[in-house]
Amino acid sequence: GQQVVVTVPDGARILQLAPGSTNLKDAQPATLSSIAVGDRVLVTGKAGDTAGALTALRVILMKSDAIAQQREAEEADWQKNGMGGIVSSVDESTGALTVMVGAKKVNVETTGATKFRRYAGDSVKFEDAVASTLAAIHPGDQLRARGTKSEDGLSVQAVEVVSGSFKNLSGLIATINAADGTFTLKDLATKKMMTVKVTSNSNVHTLPPQAAAMFAARARGGAAAGARGGAAAGARGQAAGRPEGARAEGGMGAHGPGRSAGADLSLLVSRLPAETIADLKVKDAVMIVGSETDPGSSNVTAVTVLAGVEPILQAAPSGSSEMTLSPWSVGGGAPDVGDQQQ
Repeated sequence: GQQVVVTVPDGARILQLAPGSTNLKDAQPATLSSIAVGDRVLVTGKAGDTAGALTALRVILMKSDAIAQQREAEEADWQKNGMGGIVSSVDESTGALTVMVGAKKVNVETTGATKFRRYAGDSVKFEDAVASTLAAIHPGDQLRARGTKSEDGLSVQAVEVVSGSFKNLSGLIATINAADGTFTLKDLATKKMMTVKVTSNSNVHTLPPQAAAMFAARARGGAAAGARGGAAAGARGQAAGRPEGARAEGGMGAHGPGRSAGADLSLLVSRLPAETIADLKVKDAVMIVGSETDPGSSNVTAVTVLAGVEPILQAAPSGSSEMTLSPWSVGGGAPDVGDQQQ
């Protein structure tokens, strides 16, 4: 978080690396003029005469456009070869995890080469996930894995696993304190009063009425009817020129029975317009996925707040695994590539 002024004298080595490189053997010589605003650098040098000053001996450069391309490729791989759900069991002796994706049970197999990352309890930013181990994963955690899927989709040979301790809450907002960015609700599942902190990194959205009705039908077991209604609503949205998030309503039912309603809901949420706590009102029905700093506490930091869900909660008043929100977008969610390279 500190601003540093780096002096690069003649004779300092400047090397350029491609994102993903883990050593300097592939580095190419570069010049000071090749460094641009937005590029990522790792500087080794000597402290200057004042705080925040450094004289460089070596500068390792990664170009921002190359990082962006790497990130896009990795996010595409997460979308194609990733899955996410709630951990139901962990077998450290074999490296196997059982993950519930809606009502479907998926076996995630890990090896010594699998990369583990853990969502930081004091941050709701996905790229803040830190290096971790299989031992840190527990039943009830939410997890995303990337790797080779079996043809039936019931097992994954994971090359990367990202997990975290999250709480899924739902209910009616009881009070709102916009000044400190908090609101309270009585969670439908536990009947416990919870305080939810909304930060600048929290995602706040409102589900369009047509989409809420579709997912409510799916929660009642009416997936086919919901899909037809959602498709019609999506067609009307396209004709009316609604934003991309609203147009996505019609596509949710098209994935068929192999895709969970919760996954579809998370994907749609990632496309909805961003809102703030100021857009929420007392007695709004909301679904929340939050980060727990202290397990068992009545306080959570919101990762996602979704309003406009009253039909869904009426359809599943005690909560539904099919309607569980994921902290990560189903359509992406790769960790920050640039951050990994440091």
